[in-house]
Amino acid sequence: MAHAINWFEIFVADLDRATRFYETMLGVPLRREIFAGTPMAIFAGGQDAVGGALVQDPQRKPSAEGPLVYLNAAGKLDAVLGRVATARGSVLLPKTDIGDPGFIAIVQDSEGNRVGLHSPR
Repeated sequence: MAHAINWFEIFVADLDRATRFYETMLGVPLRREIFAGTPMAIFAGGQDAVGGALVQDPQRKPSAEGPLVYLNAAGKLDAVLGRVATARGSVLLPKTDIGDPGFIAIVQDSEGNRVGLHSPR
C-alpha cells in the first residue's frame, strides 16, 4: 500500500464558490466534471498521487466536525495562507512547526469545512 488514503471528497453546498476558494487559495486550477450525475471539481495529481475532489451532493453537507484532510502546500504554505482571506475563508490555525514532518495550518473554507495544509521541511 503506497498511501493510507487514495481518494478524498470535500463536500460543498456551492460548487462554483468552493472551486473559486480552492483555486484562489492553492493557486492551481481544478478540473470540473460530472460523475454519475454528481458535479465535482477534481484536484489534479500525478499517477501515483492521492486524488480528491470537491463534491456537490444534496445528500452530503459541508461540516467543520468531519474528518480533517491535509492538502499539499509544499514550499508555498505562507503564500497559500496569504490567499485564504481573499478566497473568502479564514485561518483557524496559523503556520505551526510540527518538527521533522514540517509545518501545518488549518483553514476554514468558503463552505464551512476545516481543511489542513501541510508543507514538509
